[in-house]
Amino acid sequence: MRVIFMGTPGFSVPALRAVAAAHEVAAVYSQPPRAAGRGQRPRPSAVQREAEESGLEVRTPSTLREAGAQAAFSALRADVAVVVAYGLILPQAILDAPRLGCLNIHASLLPRWRGAAPIQRAVMAGDAETGVAIMQMQAGLDTGPVLAEARTPIGAQDTAGDLHDRLAGIGAALIVDVLDRLPLPATPQPADGVTYAAKIDKSEARIDWTLPASRVDRLIRGLSPAPGAWCEIAGERVRLLRSRVVAGEGAPGQVLGGFRVACGEGAVEITEAQRQGRRPMAAQDLLRGWDLPSRLD
Repeated sequence: MRVIFMGTPGFSVPALRAVAAAHEVAAVYSQPPRAAGRGQRPRPSAVQREAEESGLEVRTPSTLREAGAQAAFSALRADVAVVVAYGLILPQAILDAPRLGCLNIHASLLPRWRGAAPIQRAVMAGDAETGVAIMQMQAGLDTGPVLAEARTPIGAQDTAGDLHDRLAGIGAALIVDVLDRLPLPATPQPADGVTYAAKIDKSEARIDWTLPASRVDRLIRGLSPAPGAWCEIAGERVRLLRSRVVAGEGAPGQVLGGFRVACGEGAVEITEAQRQGRRPMAAQDLLRGWDLPSRLD
């Protein structure tokens, strides 16, 4: 199978490796390098770095809407394009160019959590399971029919980061299986059960201790490792990265001992956190030599 691969962040890398090991990759498309770091120098994406290290041709157009970019894409004469967290809109001319169309690796069980942040939203909502869907791409937002899916439970202490890594591996294995069996029948998504995973806004990240402990816990785990849920402790913004629901009662934000904090209902125990300018640490290590105030803001 002659494949065009389209992806940008680290989540896409396991799929690129798996596809490149099993099929011919005609070219890899990724978003252009972005300025990053103190020097604001252009930094290639994780997919671009992986592709270049593997000797694959890399293309980084800023848009695919121009006729020249579409002609160059079509000239690759690919059987199929594999798209995973690419980040650019694919015009109809791009969707139609490969012989078997464009297949998307989406990190949810469609039609639940269409959109930008399916992993975080699944954890934040308290879903019992999630998974990966391989979808035939259409012009709509994650509306295409599904060729295959694989499921995985969401554990009581799973963070979005944990789930991200697990789903990346599941997606890589599933897309290779699908490519090996193309063409496959595709099942239209049902009209019922559609939800949208809006992009995470930084304003969501501040913890509201008046919420029930279950919701505070899910927020912490759903926003870990980035952007990281946070609270103020003696005027310092501290990112809370792992937690669990525990027994306890008190005024919202009251410290009940160790790193247990009362919520509107019940309490949470913080098991990993990060102070400003420091690395993430287990709570027991972070609290050595650091006394928490009686209440967190």
